[in-house]
Formats: sequence, structure tokens, C-alpha cells
Amino acid sequence: MESSNAPRQTEALAQQDGHHANAISVLEQDKPAIPVEKVPPEPESPHTFPRKLVLFGVLGIGAIIVAILGIRWWHYIQTHQETEDAYVSGHVNPVTARISGTVTQVLVDDNQTVAPGTVLVKLDPSDYQVSLQQAEAALEATRRQAEVAQTKVGIGSIDAQGQVTTAQGNIDAAAASVATAEAALAEAQSGVPQARSQFAQVEANLVKAQLDYQRYAQLAQEGAVPRQQYDAAKASYDALVAQRNAVREQIRQAEARVAQAQKNLNNVQAKLASSQGGLQQANAASKQTEANQQQYQAALAAIAQSRAQVKNAQLQLNYTSIQAPTAGKIGNKTVEVGQRVQPGQTLLSIVQEQPWIIANFKETQLEKMRPGQEVEIKIDAFPHHLFKGRINSLAPASGAKFALLPPDNATGNFTKIVQRIPVKIVFETESIRGYESRITPGMSVVVAVEIP
Repeated sequence: MESSNAPRQTEALAQQDGHHANAISVLEQDKPAIPVEKVPPEPESPHTFPRKLVLFGVLGIGAIIVAILGIRWWHYIQTHQETEDAYVSGHVNPVTARISGTVTQVLVDDNQTVAPGTVLVKLDPSDYQVSLQQAEAALEATRRQAEVAQTKVGIGSIDAQGQVTTAQGNIDAAAASVATAEAALAEAQSGVPQARSQFAQVEANLVKAQLDYQRYAQLAQEGAVPRQQYDAAKASYDALVAQRNAVREQIRQAEARVAQAQKNLNNVQAKLASSQGGLQQANAASKQTEANQQQYQAALAAIAQSRAQVKNAQLQLNYTSIQAPTAGKIGNKTVEVGQRVQPGQTLLSIVQEQPWIIANFKETQLEKMRPGQEVEIKIDAFPHHLFKGRINSLAPASGAKFALLPPDNATGNFTKIVQRIPVKIVFETESIRGYESRITPGMSVVVAVEIP
């Protein structure tokens, strides 16, 4: 029902609007016409045209200037790569304590300029002076020991050489005596067979002479032979008996000589053995000399060790006076008189007057960058001075890779991030002249690299 009544209501409204419109038109026709007065145009001022000309001229000049600046800006961005992510860097040398000790003097103030070798801090040297004295005393003791060992080496060497010479002479003499005794024994031994051979011959002759004597004695008793033959046979027998006894004595003496020669040989052999034992003792003395020599070498090594300890003690004493390793300005001074410092503790820092710039460019800006290209440098601390420099080198990796916890894009959801690569820029000498001591590490910088 609502849908069928809607068109009818619409048509009725349209008809009513039409009646209203006709009534308005009839009323307008019946209204009397009002005459309109025409206003004459104002005459133009003689100054209007020049003003417009000046305005148009100014606008034209402004457009030209804007166009020129736009062109220059476009040319600049095409030939330069710029970044604000840059800062001044420099050598900041920490001065640390190399030994433990108590600070007795602090000889520099904050921001003071120092030269290399300037004494900065002094520590109490008392303990290290005592250590040096102990080391020097130990060195002197080792030197004395080395002198004693050297003396023993000299005396022992002379004694050993003399003993060896004496023992060798005794051996030579004993060897000669042995040779003589052996020759005497051989001679004595050769006389025994000869005497025995002679004894056998005499025995044989004695048997024959005894038989002749007995036969002549029987014949002489019977009177068959003359007494003279009996006496001759008896004399011959007695002579052979005496000769046999003499030869027997010769054999005994020859055997005695052999025994004596053997005894002499044994004696000289024993003497030779004794001499050889003396040589061994002399060689043992030589070994002792070698041992003394080794002791002397050990004493020399102990001297070297003691010298090293003395040198170390001297170094420790020298370390009580802490000096500036390089020229620069004092900063970050945290040391005070009476403070107990430990090895490796940083006491202050020295900033060298040789600054450079680290500019972190986006990786997309590095396509045409090369070492040696000119760089315009603006330091926030000196906004009215434009510095000049050159690219020294580009970092071998992005800054993220040198972070403590480098990102690992292989895990999780990957989001591509434009990386920044550190670029080292060095100042030109003339550009930085007069500002060396005023430019400090950490200052903010804007750099623009001129690229081809």
C-alpha cells in the first residue's frame, strides 16, 4: 500500500509546485518596470599603467630568479650527494695506569694542551723503589756466584788437564815397563827349555859314564884293566854328575828367572791398570770441570734473569710517573690526589688536534663515490665557514655489521631497510687552518660530495 501511494503523492507535489511557479510569473508581469540609471565609467589614472608594468616586471624578475635557483638546485642535486648523518671524529687516547698505586700529584687540568712526554700524574714510588733495591741486590748476589763458578771452572780445568797428563804419562811408562817385562819373561822362558835340553844330554852322557865306571870298577877289581882307565872312567862319571847338578841348577835359575819375570810383568801390568784408573779419574775430573762450566752457564743465566728483574723493577718505578703519549688536549679527567688506581684504569684522555669526519651515506648514494673526490663540509658549530675536504676511504661494511648485535635477516619477517655505509673524509689543510683546536670529535656535520 505504501509503495502504491508514493507515486501519487509525488505527482501531487509536482502539480502544486507548478501552480506556485505560474502565480509568481503572473505577479512579476503585473509589477511596473523600474528604470535603471547607467553609471558612466571612471576615467583611468595616468599612474595606473606604470604600476602594473612595475608589478609585472617584479613578478617576471622573481620568476626568472626562481627559475635560475631551481635550475641551480637541480644541477646541484645531480652533481652532489649530501647527508646530515655525519660527525667529527678524532684520536681520543685514553691514559691508563700500568701499575697499582696511590696518586700523589695531578699535574694537569681539564682542557689543558700538553706535549708528548708531559708528566700528567704521579703515583707513590716507595714500594717500587724497595722492589728495585731488592732486584739490584739479587743481581749482585748472582754476579758473585758466577764469579765463584768461573773460578772453579778455571781451577778444575787446570787440575783436570794436569791429572790427565800425569795419568797418560804413567800409562805410557807402565806400558813400556810391560813391554820390557814381557820381553824379559820371554827371554827367561826361552832359557828353561835350553837348560832342560842340556840337562837331558848330560843325563844321557851320565848314564853311559856310569855304566863305563861300573864296568871299569869291576874289571879293575879283577885286574883286567889298568888302574888308569878305571880312574879316567871314574873322573868322567864324576864330571858328568857335577855337570848334571850344574845344569839342574841352571834349570832352577832359569825357572826362577821366569817366575821373577812373570812377577815383574804382573807388577807392571798392575801399574798400567792403576795408571789407567788414574786416567779415568782425570777424565772424571774433566767431567767435573764440565759440570762446573754448566754451573757457570747457569750462573750467567741467573745474572740475565736478575738483570731482567732489575729492568722490570726500574720500569715499574718509571710507571709511577704517568706521561702523555701524544700531543693534544686533556679531557675526561677523573683522577684525583689520594685516589687508589689499578692497572688498566683510565685516568684521563688526550684528544689529538687531527680531526676527520665520518659521514654515514645511504647505500643508494655510493654509486659514483670514489676516494679523492672533493667534499663541502658544514659544521653546525661554525655555520658561517665552509670547510673543504676529500674522501679518504669507504668502510668495508655497513655500520650495522659492526654493531654489538648485528641484524640477522635470515630469521623472522624480512623488511628491507636502506643501510648506511661510513665514509671517512679528511679536511684540506688550508681549509681547516686556524680551526684545528676548535673542531672537536662529536660535532655535528653536513657534508656534500661532488660526484661526476
